[in-house]
Amino acid sequence: MKKNSNNPDDPPHYHGHRRRLKERFSIYGSESFREYELLELLLTYSIPRKDVKEQAKSLITRFKTLAEVLNADVKELSEVAGISGNSAVLIGLCREIAVKYFEDRIYQKDIIAEPGSVYDFVRIKLSHLKDEMFMVILLNPKNHVIDFTVLDEGTVDSAIVYPRKILKQVIEKNASSVILVHNHPSGVCDPSNDDIRLTSAVKDAVRPVDVKVLDHIIAGSTGYFSFREKNLI
Repeated sequence: MKKNSNNPDDPPHYHGHRRRLKERFSIYGSESFREYELLELLLTYSIPRKDVKEQAKSLITRFKTLAEVLNADVKELSEVAGISGNSAVLIGLCREIAVKYFEDRIYQKDIIAEPGSVYDFVRIKLSHLKDEMFMVILLNPKNHVIDFTVLDEGTVDSAIVYPRKILKQVIEKNASSVILVHNHPSGVCDPSNDDIRLTSAVKDAVRPVDVKVLDHIIAGSTGYFSFREKNLI
């Protein structure tokens, strides 16, 4: 039972709670935490001298999952009671750091032999976006990433991508193969007929310069769809 005290010199109860959260994380890592507790620990770094459990729980209530909290933009986060601009920026910064982490991991790897890195990068890079975006990943003969670039941003329903733009990137970067990537803001990862036709058109465009399309990945909020894994390419 928590001991109550009216002594004004006693430290607030949350001081000990914050310390215990930090100690628990230091010893056991995130596996011992519920989602709201991870947010609670994070918020202690932007909201001083205050119990932040309710704010953490409010974020989960509003956005349903920790992933969706991280995917929310600063404006949406700031609309949650008790979440200041500083806290919203801190949460957004965590996601951007994660993007850079996965981005760095896809370099200097054979991403066909180790596809997990590119799929993780694709999901965190694109799956949260509210508009459709198309990206091409350019590879060298060892299937290492040379570069990646966003070619077009579309609407929530479609993205207009021209195979000649991809061919231009291939020639400029001297790529040996490419991976096509785009997101489905609806969250559904299954390819549309337009996605299938586009994949075929890009294959035809880069074939004369002896470049292969190794995969076309569709990122959604719940996962991804790989043309390669489904033997569609």
